[in-house]
Amino acid sequence: MKLTLLILAAGMGSRYGGLKQLDPMGPAGETLLDYSVFDALRAGFDRVVFVIRRDFEAQFRADVGRRFEERVEVGYAFQSLDDLPTGFQTPAIRQKPWGTGHAIWSARAAVGTPFVAVNADDFYGRDAYRTLAQFFTRDGQRTERADPRPARFGMAGYRLDRTLSAHGSVSRGVCAVDARGRLQTVGEHTDIARGDDGAVRATAPDGASVALTGQEAVSLNFWGFTPEVFPLLEAGFGRFLRARTEEPKAEYYIPAAVTEMIVSGEAEVDVLATSATWFGVTYRDDRPLVTAALTELTRAGGYPAGLWTAGSGAA
Repeated sequence: MKLTLLILAAGMGSRYGGLKQLDPMGPAGETLLDYSVFDALRAGFDRVVFVIRRDFEAQFRADVGRRFEERVEVGYAFQSLDDLPTGFQTPAIRQKPWGTGHAIWSARAAVGTPFVAVNADDFYGRDAYRTLAQFFTRDGQRTERADPRPARFGMAGYRLDRTLSAHGSVSRGVCAVDARGRLQTVGEHTDIARGDDGAVRATAPDGASVALTGQEAVSLNFWGFTPEVFPLLEAGFGRFLRARTEEPKAEYYIPAAVTEMIVSGEAEVDVLATSATWFGVTYRDDRPLVTAALTELTRAGGYPAGLWTAGSGAA
């Protein structure tokens, strides 16, 4: 089973000095990107594709891609403002690409295997990669495009209370899951924080204030797809453009795109519980906590002291 890691990095920009994607956070100066590639390789992935922008391709290849090219096959896809389905044109008011759904669709010519799509600036943990690799291995790869069954995808579901920040509120895609463990919808909740009484509260998509248990499964953009997703994204993106093309900041987000596929019966998505702890640097004060957590994982044997040293298991 061939597996590809698709890293969404088009938002990184061309001036890297202060960007958290390349900020050293591990005990030996590792970046979060290093951990993503390392965990994917030891879970059995054999190819990495970066979604980037054309305007910083040369610098990205030199500063990032070259680090991995001796360890794994590396490919590139390009998210651009004018890469649209046939029949659409970029409106003059548009100044940025169209979101994560558009970013994944941008890789349609670069990915021909089952793949996991992740953000460039998050730490997802070893178990998440292993869980998705087992999902694809267990369920096999369906390549018959005429198969009448819905496409079968997967998503790593993290426990909400393991993704909160001690330094402010966060936004998360809270998942509604049926009795079979299948995703029904992803609702973007904002202002999620734990109060002084320990209770977790949030603002629901309809604007209402709601109480959460903290045990809800949330989406952190760790999706497992097969190439069947590309024509589904193209069709959904076309519908999005017809409805919202004149909104200068509207974005085609992957949770909304996948929810549309589920509601239409075109796809089923398994929510795969993971024991991994997610780390993200939402606030500046989160960085020391992430660094401390990575150091502790290394001390406990979860990672070698120096990810890419000889004998590390993934070099």
